[in-house]
Amino acid sequence: MGEFRVVQGRCHPLYVFEVGFSIDLADAERRLAHTTERQAFRRPGLAGDPLAARPAPLRMQLDTSATRLGPFAVLPVVEVVLYEFGAVSVGYEIPLGTTADELISLSVALREDPALLEDARGRVTELIASLGPAVERARVADLVEDYFVFRVRELAGDADAAVIATRHAELIARLLRAETGALSPEEIADATSARLSFSPRDVTFVDWDSAFLYDPDPDKLRAVLEFANVQLLELRYLDTQLDRIMERSYELLLKRTGWRALTPSFLAADMRELAFLQVDSAVLLERVSNAIKFLGEEYLARLYRLVSGRLHLAEWDASITRKLATIGSIHEKMADRAAARRMELLEWVIILLITFEVVLSLTR
Repeated sequence: MGEFRVVQGRCHPLYVFEVGFSIDLADAERRLAHTTERQAFRRPGLAGDPLAARPAPLRMQLDTSATRLGPFAVLPVVEVVLYEFGAVSVGYEIPLGTTADELISLSVALREDPALLEDARGRVTELIASLGPAVERARVADLVEDYFVFRVRELAGDADAAVIATRHAELIARLLRAETGALSPEEIADATSARLSFSPRDVTFVDWDSAFLYDPDPDKLRAVLEFANVQLLELRYLDTQLDRIMERSYELLLKRTGWRALTPSFLAADMRELAFLQVDSAVLLERVSNAIKFLGEEYLARLYRLVSGRLHLAEWDASITRKLATIGSIHEKMADRAAARRMELLEWVIILLITFEVVLSLTR
């Protein structure tokens, strides 16, 4: 195998947004005039049931005018996917050039040119406005997760996965890291360490913000990568929200030095607010963590574990779980503080009643 030349391939830039607490997919489907489909992921040639997202996301193919990313043409088709737990992904397609230099130039342009990100945000904002009450607590958050999938169906020559992984490791590493210059052996090894193959004719490299797929049927693999990035966005968003809740909780513990502190229910409203936020966060974490199941699709499950490790999903999950436990502890302390205040007030009432009774008896 000689020079690296692409015969058939596409780049799939993906942008994921947090748009609300939840989306009623059935209501959203009724409100949309576009053609939609509920999709289950299936890899031909592998036994077992499909990789199942529950409930299945709502996918739309939008025809649009052709755009450009610098010198690269973007195909006039945009895929928008709505997830029940309040996330929306927007995907584009860019034909790959044939040479290594064209691939690296595209990788760099995707990171430096914000044109596609701005276009995706505009589409999502318009879409959410059109869905109305189908989106609960609608808002398009500033936080966004982007991911770039370079998928190649055919290379020039007899392309073997093992040969690609060894002879073209530096090129793949530069493509994944968007580097125009040479990389050190350590950087190359790190960029290409998350590797997976099903047969001698396919190989997948996964990095933290991009992936390279050499596979004759890459669509199911792309769907797994997409869902993992949706999970990452939701976990990052939830982690940010929990940081704010914790700051708010500390403020609630330290306030109330005025006359309202004398009332027995002086923390009741704050405790209800904190409990509401805590339950919301726990529900969202549960939805995101359990939205996907692998039923007999061991290869896709292996890919999901690979990308999960690269994106550090387990660490994000553990951090969120710790913060939820901390917030629960703060709620308990607030409840104990309120209970102690009620006991103090009750004791003072008893003392006052006894004093009144003694004074009254002496007066008589």
